[in-house]
Amino acid sequence: MPFARIDLLKGKTAEYRAIMADVVYQGIVDVLKAPDGDRFVVIGEHTPDNLIYDPKFLGWNRSTDFMLIQVTSTVGNNKESKLAFYRYIADELKSKLSVRPDDIMINMVFVDRSDWSFGNGEPWV
Repeated sequence: MPFARIDLLKGKTAEYRAIMADVVYQGIVDVLKAPDGDRFVVIGEHTPDNLIYDPKFLGWNRSTDFMLIQVTSTVGNNKESKLAFYRYIADELKSKLSVRPDDIMINMVFVDRSDWSFGNGEPWV
């Protein structure tokens, strides 16, 4: 089951953040094939001194609209799904929020079902 974290600089509206979360969630369901309703997204807003990134690393041109999206998941762990997810997120954020693709960094972390507890101190096995 996926869990998404989105980190960005403070200053975006609640509507902007909600659209970001919706785009990531829809990608998780439509591309990574998580079940509908598996919606767990945390958005962290930071001051510039607490979100540190190299604006030119690997030749990109990152601005203050930079965002880091990290998805921890048990689904979608194959190259085709990962590449499709990256493309989906970049295309949708550009379309819906005019986010430049240079400002989107995505990190995928894959874990086993036993690495999750959804409550009551019980592992998900």
